[in-house]
Amino acid sequence: MTYTATTSDVDPVDPVVREAQEYAAKLMLLSEGSVHRHFDPYEDIDWDNPDFDAAALPERWILPVSADTLGRHPWYLAQSTERQIEIGKYRQANVAKVGLQFESILISGMVNHTFSLPNGSPEFRYCTHEMAEELNHTLMFQEMVNRIGADVPGMGPFVRQFRHLSVPVAVLFPNLFFMAVLGGEEPIDHIQKAILRSGEEVHPIMHGVMAIHVAEEARHISFAHEFLKHHVPEAKPLNKAVLSLAFPLVMWLLGRSIVKPPKSFFKEFDIPEEVRRDLFFGSKDARQTFSDYFVDVRALATEIGLMNPIAKGVWKLLRIDGPVSRYRSEPLRSVKAA
Repeated sequence: MTYTATTSDVDPVDPVVREAQEYAAKLMLLSEGSVHRHFDPYEDIDWDNPDFDAAALPERWILPVSADTLGRHPWYLAQSTERQIEIGKYRQANVAKVGLQFESILISGMVNHTFSLPNGSPEFRYCTHEMAEELNHTLMFQEMVNRIGADVPGMGPFVRQFRHLSVPVAVLFPNLFFMAVLGGEEPIDHIQKAILRSGEEVHPIMHGVMAIHVAEEARHISFAHEFLKHHVPEAKPLNKAVLSLAFPLVMWLLGRSIVKPPKSFFKEFDIPEEVRRDLFFGSKDARQTFSDYFVDVRALATEIGLMNPIAKGVWKLLRIDGPVSRYRSEPLRSVKAA
C-alpha cells in the first residue's frame, strides 16, 4: 500500500528557526545595502567648493526653527544677526562633536560585541559594515567642526565618562547596549530629518553632512531595532522587567546628553539662566520636542513587550511618553494625526 503524505502530516518549521531565518535575512539585506549604497565624506562632500567655505553667506548658520528649540526661542530671535550666526555656528559645531564622540563610543562597544560572535553569525558582517560607516561619520563630523573653526568640547564632563562603560555593557548586556545606541541615534536622526524635510536653508556643509548621516543612519537604527526585536523576547522574565524600566531611563539620559549643550556654551554667549531652563527642558515646547524624538522607540518598546504598566509610569514620569509611530520614520505630523 502506498502512503501519500498530506499537508497536515508535514511538521511546520519551528517558530524559533523561522524567526532566526527571518532575522538573518533582514541583516543580509542591511549588509547588502552597505555594500551597494555607501558614502565617503571626502568624495561625496565637495569641501573645496567656494560655497562650502564656512564664511560664505554666513546667514545660513542661523539656527533653523524646524528642529531646534533655541532657534525659535524669543531670546535668540531678539539677538542681532551677527550674534545669531555666531551662536548658530557654535551650536552646530558642538552637535557635530557630540555626534563624533557618540559614534566613537558606539564603535568601541560594537567591536567588542562582535569579538566573540560565532562563525556564521549574520550580526558579525552587518556590525562590521556599520562600524566602517561610523568611522567615516567621525571623519565627517570632525571635518565639519574644523571648517567652522569653533573650539567646541562636545559632550559635558559627566557624559564623557560613558565611554568607559561601553565595552563592559556591550559584552555583558548587549540588549542594554543597543538600547543605548538608540538613545544616541534617534534624537540626532529626528533632528536632522526635521531640518531636511522643512526645506529651510542651511549651510551646505551642514546639509551635506546631514544628508549622508541620515541615509546611512537609517540602516544603523534599523539594525538596533531588529536586534532588540530578536533578542529581547529570548530574555528571562526578570531580565525583561529590568529592561522595560531601563529603556525610558536610557532614552532620557542619553537623549539629554545629545540635545543639551555643555555649560561652556551658555557661558560663552552669556545666555541667561531663565532662558537656559526654558530651553532645556522647562518650556512646554522644549518638553514636547524632546518627547517626540522617541516616537519610534516607544513603538518598539510596545512591540517587544517592554511597555508594561510600571514602565509606562516611568516614561510618563520622565515626560517622554506619548503616541507611537505605525512604522519607523513615520513623519511626526502623521503620527499625531492618526
